[in-house]
Amino acid sequence: MHTQLSSPEQADKRQMAERIHDVFFAEPLFDAMPDLVFFVKDLSGRYVVVNQTLVNRCGLKNKDQLIGKTAQDVFPENLAVSYHEQDQMVLHQGFEVKDQLELHLYPDRDPGWCLTNKIALRDQQHRIVGLSGTSRDLGMPDQRHPVYHRIAAAVRHIHTHFGENVPMIELEQITNLSIAQIERYFQKIFSLTPRQFMIKVKLDAATAMLGDRQRSITDIAATCGYQDHSAFSRMFKATVGMTPSDYRELLLRSKKYDD
Repeated sequence: MHTQLSSPEQADKRQMAERIHDVFFAEPLFDAMPDLVFFVKDLSGRYVVVNQTLVNRCGLKNKDQLIGKTAQDVFPENLAVSYHEQDQMVLHQGFEVKDQLELHLYPDRDPGWCLTNKIALRDQQHRIVGLSGTSRDLGMPDQRHPVYHRIAAAVRHIHTHFGENVPMIELEQITNLSIAQIERYFQKIFSLTPRQFMIKVKLDAATAMLGDRQRSITDIAATCGYQDHSAFSRMFKATVGMTPSDYRELLLRSKKYDD
């Protein structure tokens, strides 16, 4: 016997979840990717669509055991809190997670590093109705190799100091690896050199700040480590495909349309 929904709003949420599920007709394709976790969640952070890889990572046998549950229901508390906070930013602020280095658990419960991406899913009225995400295993030869933790420490340092020009010598000291080794592992993990990765982190921060019309582009450039406004604009256009001003106008038009 089905429990009757207590309000039309809850019925709308269920219908939205069903529409989300219908969209992902290619779900079996993701089941064939053992190194990729794929999932869709509703507004409450509950799994609506999952692939078999995620089911296996959670120590379960079939998808029905995971559908309807949240990260807090299936992951250790310290990991679940991080996943939940990230989900809330996507679901309630439209935040996009791009190539976030994260620690995940593998079937034998050993930790391993993944690159996670999450985006908000919207209905025809541009309301957020859920999120979709993937986590791709980093293709290192040995998932327990200490270099995982060393490169992760370098990545955290770059993210924390995105407003500075981080010298390679600092990454050497943090990772206890040579410059050649750092270059090689960054290329293997991210398909980027450390310098390219630093630029990406700076521009990721810049594109987020450009959504705040109260902040000047000169201030954003300085915050991201570019004292020269022109140099920032040239780098931004070369990487993003438009100037910071044009990108801001695009964001503001999109926001006005959503409102």
